[in-house]
Amino acid sequence: MDIIFIDDLRLSAHIGIYPREKAMAQMIDISLQIGASTASAGASDDIHDTIDYAVVVDRLRRELAERRFNLLEKLAEYIASMLREDFGASWVRVSIAKPGVMRGVRRVGVVIERGKAD
Repeated sequence: MDIIFIDDLRLSAHIGIYPREKAMAQMIDISLQIGASTASAGASDDIHDTIDYAVVVDRLRRELAERRFNLLEKLAEYIASMLREDFGASWVRVSIAKPGVMRGVRRVGVVIERGKAD
């Protein structure tokens, strides 16, 4: 299996359970590993034969501007499902982190994998 990746995508999101988090959007970091066969694209040199990471990033920007989530876990599941159902990924690893939300902690977050044997 081949992997298309997007590392450290920084987006503004409405996410959290605490009043201060619900009051305003905050920055989150998203990294994705997307399992997909790239053999066709490697042979054809055609973007339509692979998952276009620019389309993925644009979709995430739109979705996070419109939606609200309480937990990083829920957002990670949402992204994993979107990549598998709408983009045809056979496997995904989604990492989401909130930087600087706790004193003395650089980042907190979650990593999930879906598709291999879930």
